Amino acid sequence: MDEPSASMISPAFVDMMAAYNAEMNRRVYAAAARLSDHERRLPRGAFWGTIHGTLCHLLWGDRMWMSRFDGWEKPAVAITDSATLFSAFDELQQARIDADGKISAWAGRVSDAWLADDMVWRSAAAGREMRAPRGLLVTHFFNHQTHHRGQVHALITAAGEKTGDTDLFLVVNSPAAAASQR
Repeated sequence: MDEPSASMISPAFVDMMAAYNAEMNRRVYAAAARLSDHERRLPRGAFWGTIHGTLCHLLWGDRMWMSRFDGWEKPAVAITDSATLFSAFDELQQARIDADGKISAWAGRVSDAWLADDMVWRSAAAGREMRAPRGLLVTHFFNHQTHHRGQVHALITAAGEKTGDTDLFLVVNSPAAAASQR
């Protein structure tokens, strides 16, 4: 499979996806907050076990990628322990809000030139040095968020709560979203 061209991933795309990420996190966390702590921590057969664990892993992944993209501090725990990043839900929720604000600020600084360059990093998961175009890695970053939020959405829905629309065109300020609100 060919790599996406640099022109496919633009600063406008990064900005849009950061806005989508932040809004979807607000919706997911609001729904999760309506569940009891016990319900958030019930083993539900998900890869990261629970709603709480999956939310922790998602924030862990964002922090790891942003340590590479924007110099953030790396998470203090390994990926295998990422489901335990935070024990208290209110601390996890505040850390999520803070991270989303910083991701949005970073997105506003991303340039075409930055996206076009390769990034080299050491991947503990792969056990080796990696090199890939930043545009591809940014796409992975947002895809990882959507993937795990989809898992959390399913777990929250199964627990009886609703998160609202999740479709990108219904969430971000796009012509389609504006037309649907008329």
